[in-house]
Amino acid sequence: MNWKTLALIFAAGLLLRRSRRNRYMLSKNFALDEFTKSNTAKKLGIDNTPGPMEIANIGALVINVLQPLRDAMGFPIIITSGYRSPALNQAISNAASDSQHVKGQAADIIGQDKAKMFYYIKDNLPFDQLIWEAGNSNQPQWIHVSYKAFGNRKQVLRYTPGVGYSTF
Repeated sequence: MNWKTLALIFAAGLLLRRSRRNRYMLSKNFALDEFTKSNTAKKLGIDNTPGPMEIANIGALVINVLQPLRDAMGFPIIITSGYRSPALNQAISNAASDSQHVKGQAADIIGQDKAKMFYYIKDNLPFDQLIWEAGNSNQPQWIHVSYKAFGNRKQVLRYTPGVGYSTF
């Protein structure tokens, strides 16, 4: 194990704190279980528990993107898809084999005003990839956002069902 791995494991441990409801809180508004819940995993009996490095990545996504977004918006941000174990990712149709969800670096989110959320991330926050997923020209159906500790691409895309991805 190299020093970077040890640093990530240590950071993951520092990020986790228990709330009164016995949940591991990553920030004041986000708990680890929001990133690991999955109806597909439950239905298929797939373990969706992240390792220390994935927890560190989830924590970085929360601290750098999701909590600042929540603070700016003033309304709840809902994680519809967060961490995916390799087995869960494989079980999901159309999931990319190299998905950042598997690394704990990505989340699909919704909220009261998805377009406002999208543009706030785009214009104000660090991110690796930001995707306006489906929906229409006024509102995406959901937002995919990812964050890496180093080397964020600031890639902004639009996904249109039946057409694919295009630059936003």
